[in-house]
Amino acid sequence: MKVIIHDLDHRYDEMIESGCDFAIAADGKYAPCQGCFGCWTKHPAECKMKDRLQQVCRIIGQSDDLVIITKNLYGGYSTDVKNVLDRSIGTSTPFSTYRGRQMHHTLRYGKHDLWKVIVYGVVTEAEKETFRYMAERNAINDGYQRSEVVFLQDLAELEGQL
Repeated sequence: MKVIIHDLDHRYDEMIESGCDFAIAADGKYAPCQGCFGCWTKHPAECKMKDRLQQVCRIIGQSDDLVIITKNLYGGYSTDVKNVLDRSIGTSTPFSTYRGRQMHHTLRYGKHDLWKVIVYGVVTEAEKETFRYMAERNAINDGYQRSEVVFLQDLAELEGQL
């Protein structure tokens, strides 16, 4: 299953929905993570907040490929995309294990294939390096076999990347 998380406006909905099995619009119309860890312990992989991100852990956890489309924000995800990722902490468990000679949380859903980040907006070389490193570390932590980062000069290039 291919899941796309994006912070684009509604003009791109049709293109995004045709390029995946499930799309999550990071539009800020949901509550931010409260840090209660209930999705880890009390009700695994389900957020206690009753909004449209309540099942986001299960959706992302079952994905083979995760594509994140984000505006550059100082070499990081946009705030709305970051909030969606924060709400998906329940894709892992509170227990730890070694993966690749490093300590990581145990995966609730097993391994995945691709963590892909598509970045748009003005991006400096230093920010590109930060994005590449962050995507690689996020992929390892969430159990993805590989990561990829694509920088777009113009959103017109987006269609070929999905």
